[in-house]
Amino acid sequence: MSATVLTEIVAPGVIQITMNRPERKNALDRASYVGLIEAFAAAEADPQSRVIVITGAGGCFTSGNDIRDFAAAAGDGARIAMDFLGAISTATKPIVAAVEGFAVGIGTTMLLHCDLAYAGAGATFRMPFVTLGLSPEGASSYLLPLVAGSKRAAELLMLGEAFGPQAAQEAGLVNAVVAEGAALDAALANAKALAALPPQSVALTKLLLKRGQAASVAETLVVEAKHFGERLRSDEAQAAFAAFLKR
Repeated sequence: MSATVLTEIVAPGVIQITMNRPERKNALDRASYVGLIEAFAAAEADPQSRVIVITGAGGCFTSGNDIRDFAAAAGDGARIAMDFLGAISTATKPIVAAVEGFAVGIGTTMLLHCDLAYAGAGATFRMPFVTLGLSPEGASSYLLPLVAGSKRAAELLMLGEAFGPQAAQEAGLVNAVVAEGAALDAALANAKALAALPPQSVALTKLLLKRGQAASVAETLVVEAKHFGERLRSDEAQAAFAAFLKR
């Protein structure tokens, strides 16, 4: 497993996946995405695992894609990110997120595929795709209007400004806001509660909850990936990346 992604069994039936590049605020490069894909595949295949908890090291969820890595990779970076989104969106086991610090870009959109999510009071969310000359990903152009409403989704995706945990809760991205530093405790408490329930019933309930959206989510991921890859190679995106890297 990649050192940028750590996995551990933290309670009976509960597997914790930790994004682990604290020196880069857990920015996701290609190695990180490979590690996440492998970790989710292993958790899905393990008959002893019942619930997946995803979090970040060093008091930060993830600052999103590693811009330097993405700028160098062009289409390759987009493809591996979309592979991860495919994995998290089709996971059959419950996923519980614990968000502290930054949740930027895919750090926010992946929450749309988590079954439960808890944010510390100091968390900051942002989807700066337009700011970077890109376009939405993670099926956010479909799922975010469903949970947040079309006007709020347009505001968050088009303006791309930062917002706090209370706004994230109001937009349907997290279940609850807890004290700063307590998100993982809240996530683990609920993960343990899920793991103690009849596993087939839990899995079936998740399947039924996702059933009505599954085809549309899969289709949207493909359409978004096409546009995202094109935007990644655009002059606008490359100029935005260059400006970002000069800061």
